Amino acid sequence: MNRSLRYEIGPIRPPNEAYSLLVRFTRNCPWNQCAFCHTYKGRRFEKRKLDEIKRDIDTIRSIYDDIMETSWKTGLAGRITEGLADSILSNSAYNECYKSVLIWAYFGGKNVFIQDANSLAMNPDTMAEALKYLKERLPTVERITSYARSRTIAKRLKVEELIKLKEAGLTRLHIGLESGSNFLLRYINKGVTKEEHIEGGRKVKESGIELSEYVVLGLGGKKWWVEHATETADALNKIDPDFIRFRTLKVLRDMPLYEKVESGDFLISHEEEILREEKMLIEGLSGITSTIKSDHILNLLEEVDGRLPEEKEKILGVIDRFFSLSEEQRLVFRFGRRAGIYRYLDDLNDELTYYRLKKNIREMESKEPGSVEKTLSLLLENYI
Repeated sequence: MNRSLRYEIGPIRPPNEAYSLLVRFTRNCPWNQCAFCHTYKGRRFEKRKLDEIKRDIDTIRSIYDDIMETSWKTGLAGRITEGLADSILSNSAYNECYKSVLIWAYFGGKNVFIQDANSLAMNPDTMAEALKYLKERLPTVERITSYARSRTIAKRLKVEELIKLKEAGLTRLHIGLESGSNFLLRYINKGVTKEEHIEGGRKVKESGIELSEYVVLGLGGKKWWVEHATETADALNKIDPDFIRFRTLKVLRDMPLYEKVESGDFLISHEEEILREEKMLIEGLSGITSTIKSDHILNLLEEVDGRLPEEKEKILGVIDRFFSLSEEQRLVFRFGRRAGIYRYLDDLNDELTYYRLKKNIREMESKEPGSVEKTLSLLLENYI
């Protein structure tokens, strides 16, 4: 048993890939200039060599085999039980790579996420060979996903090359649309135009690879929220992605956008203003069959979730329901949501929890007026 086996793991993955195996094909981000992102700042983009990637896959296979051997030796006949998982996860002798493979295997060993920010910057033939090797060495894998940039797809890749990647095993791409407004895309230095977003998205759809487009709620701020909502809806209508995933903007001090906030040029929207922006955006979605997901703790209303067009009114009804609450109820929900106590609006029906949260809010405000909003802002920082 070799508990010291290691392979490269990058810094981030989408929330819905929490139990996926992370395999690093590239390092960092080739663009790395977005004003709202701080993840890869100061780090050079690199395309890993094929033999490096294969060695990592071999290492993962060795760790997996070791876990299976342990299962058989302990009388579990190849099963990874909760008890076996706990014994490994709680043991400091096992490194983070070993534990990552264990978690992946425990949840079925079916999903893989390819890191880092834009794996499609690789030579498509090299990437296809790496994907095929991954599938050969880890035959339980059914879904392989990755981040990608619209501009890379629009300007560098042919639909035929995307089809080749799909045939090699790539099943879904996550793309940061962020906004459909050309003004805002320039303002946040996204390095892509609305037209390139649409072209890249359509290519992915044509190839048969599933497409998740990410939208940053609040990116228009107080000044440009209408343009952000309407132009983003228009772009999404022209792409018709499989998934529209919402992320709410939170500006940290080490993000370039913070300088625009400090200068007063960018005015951060209040959470309730962001919800109005979100409602306008969803109202503008038409003629598409996307599934809306709010699967991130930064989003205030996780229940803004459903398939278009049949569930559009239900989705909008969640936002309407929030605004139908009293001012006190909205504040209590926001506090409970950011503190990790509430997930759904129905959670407000727990009278004891509601009373305790209301009491905490009153005590905080009596000691220091404005402290509740400051606390809510700090709580959001913990989720980035």
